[in-house]
Amino acid sequence: MPDQPPIALDDVSKAIIEQLQEDGRRSYAAIGKAVGLSEAAVRQRVQRLTDSGVMQIVAVTDPVQVGFKRQAMIGIRCTGDSYALSEELSAIDAIDYVVLTAGSFDIVVEVVCEDDEQLLQILNKQIRSLDGVTSTETLVYLKLVKQQYNWGTR
Repeated sequence: MPDQPPIALDDVSKAIIEQLQEDGRRSYAAIGKAVGLSEAAVRQRVQRLTDSGVMQIVAVTDPVQVGFKRQAMIGIRCTGDSYALSEELSAIDAIDYVVLTAGSFDIVVEVVCEDDEQLLQILNKQIRSLDGVTSTETLVYLKLVKQQYNWGTR
């Protein structure tokens, strides 16, 4: 994901985003009432916001409730082009989060799997086997205490 300059959002677009962060199923008519636009105008703005990549409207599940009993954060140290390696890691289905970092690790990924056996397979066969990976450190989640996506807008 290349760096892109932030898109300038007006107060109405920010208000629409905040409405959807409270309830992603809120109707365009209800959002329109809250922000002072017609349903059609809200629909157009939401379409522009999603097309531009500013936001996504998705259902967020509890991984444990849908059969994924093991989650882990994996710190990866590498040699060579960490951006190229991050692209390879992004192609692995079980990895849902990839970030280039500074500090002890070059890349940090989050893995969501069915069980420890699948985690072991992902670590050994898909991550550690990639060219450039020199070491990994796995932090297994024992309990997810907080996860939210409602940081709002500036």
